[in-house]
Amino acid sequence: MGKRQWLSTALAAVLAVTMVGCSNGAGGGNTPENTPAAVTGEGSAQQEPVTFTYYSFSTGKDVMASDTVIGKELQKQTGVDWKMEFLVGDVKTKSGVMIASGDYPDVIVPEGEIDKLMDAGAFIELDELIEEHGPNIKRVYGPYMDKFRQADGKIYHLPFSANIGYIGDPNISQGAFWIQRSVLKEFGYPKIKTLDEYFDLIKKYKEKYPQVDGKDIIGFVTFAGVADNFFTLTNPAMHLAGYPNDGDVIVDMQTHEAKVYQAGEYEKRWVQKLNEINAEGLFDPESFVMNKDQYLAKLTSGRVLGYFNYGWQVGDATNNLKMAGIDEKRYAPLPIVFDETIKDQYIDPPAFVNNRGIGISVKAKDPVRIIQYFDNLLKEENQILVQWGIKGETYSVDENGRFYLDDDQKTKRDDPEFKRTFGFQYFEYSWPRYGNNSLLADGNAYAVGNQPEVASAGYTEGDKKILEAYGAQTFSGYFSKPDNRPWYPAWSINKGQGTPEQMFGQKASDLQKKYLPRLILAKPGEFESIWNEYTGEFGKLDAKGYEEFVTKIVKDRAAGNW
Repeated sequence: MGKRQWLSTALAAVLAVTMVGCSNGAGGGNTPENTPAAVTGEGSAQQEPVTFTYYSFSTGKDVMASDTVIGKELQKQTGVDWKMEFLVGDVKTKSGVMIASGDYPDVIVPEGEIDKLMDAGAFIELDELIEEHGPNIKRVYGPYMDKFRQADGKIYHLPFSANIGYIGDPNISQGAFWIQRSVLKEFGYPKIKTLDEYFDLIKKYKEKYPQVDGKDIIGFVTFAGVADNFFTLTNPAMHLAGYPNDGDVIVDMQTHEAKVYQAGEYEKRWVQKLNEINAEGLFDPESFVMNKDQYLAKLTSGRVLGYFNYGWQVGDATNNLKMAGIDEKRYAPLPIVFDETIKDQYIDPPAFVNNRGIGISVKAKDPVRIIQYFDNLLKEENQILVQWGIKGETYSVDENGRFYLDDDQKTKRDDPEFKRTFGFQYFEYSWPRYGNNSLLADGNAYAVGNQPEVASAGYTEGDKKILEAYGAQTFSGYFSKPDNRPWYPAWSINKGQGTPEQMFGQKASDLQKKYLPRLILAKPGEFESIWNEYTGEFGKLDAKGYEEFVTKIVKDRAAGNW
């Protein structure tokens, strides 16, 4: 019997036992009689089998959902399978072709193309479907629904961030400056806080060890070769200045005034530092041409000493390095800022992201059946399935009812191929879901990585050395706690396709893509003239009008009006 077949058999045997006793205390299908083995009525496997199409504007490997363990179990419950397809090529070209042809899949995860697809009328209105067929959708999204209605007062998509309760992330899944652990070990785990200290340490290590396995060491690399990930290069400017990821603005904590930081002092300071390290041979010029696979391969090669990324962007590289078992070639996150006096704000405050999610398209063959599938997915036992998996197989439960991972289960979790074949890679995020920081009804963390028992048990000896050196129990423990920002994140503000605000954002981004590579790779003596050219072009845009638009919405959100 193959591994996948064995896992499917195990699922049927243990799933009902796994879910008994998971009561959410809020009604809506979370009792023992409503476990997957007992599901009947609409949305169940009693209906005729059907296959729908699912398209995501993120990258991934195409798959039939039923070829994964999770997808197969959900198919048993509902009779529904999915042909899942992911972005290949340029994101804007794909959305443009899709809109021009009107050839939409049944459901779409639009990512950053949501405004364009929304304005094109690609999605159907969901209010009546939710009212008639969505008791669990109402249970999960009820407190948030007014936050993601469109201008006409209707709901067209379901976001991925509806938190039920709250638990923080013990590790760093968001932004950070990362450094190869061998660098920290070589210099006795120094406490470094500023950008200058960070690059000075990398430079010292590279001078001492210029090559690995006969290839030149790379001091610093960034992921700017793919257009929709260019923010990896631009966002550090605001983080270094002590702000969280509000997108293309920073927001004053007292006045709630939003200001663009592009072409300003923070961006100049950041980009000029990259120009300086490029002149010293520390910056990888391939940063501007690599695709994601090439970038992740470079991170796992052992040659890269530092990079900036959001943890979720590099999950495969992180897991592959951990599986390889060479702890010194893994990376540690650091809360780097410009100056000692700045308090870092890398960790996200509690937030609701209202402009990312999943919608049913106007070409959907059977919207009722799809909304029933979404509703079934939001039963707590299925939210446990897509995050934790199968009790005794992909997670364990102690005598106090606490979820944890044994050694074998941790190994599986670190294996990208297992995550794909089991289905975590496909189902743990881009579907109707609880928010990452949710708590299950029994007090366990919804997200596996947020479970304290999992975080502490998963630490290697190398992890523990770093944590001990920096006086923390978890990696987020040596980052500053987030300040409360009730508007957060400002990047989720809907600009609307073709509006002055959307056009400003597009033109500003185009200028960054044109000038930042030139500024970084230029000879230091040429930097100022290119910078002046860049700021001159930026000055032709209506930054003030954009700031006024964002400020108004930030202030409205801060006052509780979403």
